[in-house]
Formats: sequence, structure tokens, C-alpha cells
Amino acid sequence: MKTIKVLGSGCAKCVKTAEMIEKIAAELDIEASVSKETSPEVIMAYGVMSTPAVVINEQLVHSGSIPQRSEIEAWLVQQ
Repeated sequence: MKTIKVLGSGCAKCVKTAEMIEKIAAELDIEASVSKETSPEVIMAYGVMSTPAVVINEQLVHSGSIPQRSEIEAWLVQQ
């Protein structure tokens, strides 16, 4: 199972990013635990300067915009 965190203030872009990841994971039948992290301290600990950001299994993979569907699919199918 992949552990995915969407980092951000809870803005519309952050919520949409989390929803997209959950939807695509379900479509691909991939187990993923998606959570939202809004704590500024936690976000800064990952070195993120602009949100939304995506962390998969404790590795920062994206920040600054809503990711494209193709990017999300690539993250989910990687081992």
C-alpha cells in the first residue's frame, strides 16, 4: 500500500489534488492511503515552498500545482 500525503493549506487546489489521487488509485485498483496535511511546520519540514505538494512513501514527488493525470498514474504504478 502506498502512503500518500497532500500538503497544503486546505485550499481548493489541495482538495482537488487529494480527490484526483484517490479517484485514480481506485480506477487502477491500487491500494493507497491518502491524507491531507495542513500543518505549516510539517509542510516546511519537507522543504515545500508552494502547494499543493504530494509526498508518496515519505518522498516528495510534486509541488506547486495540481498534478496531471499522467503524473499521478506514473506515481501510483511505480514500485
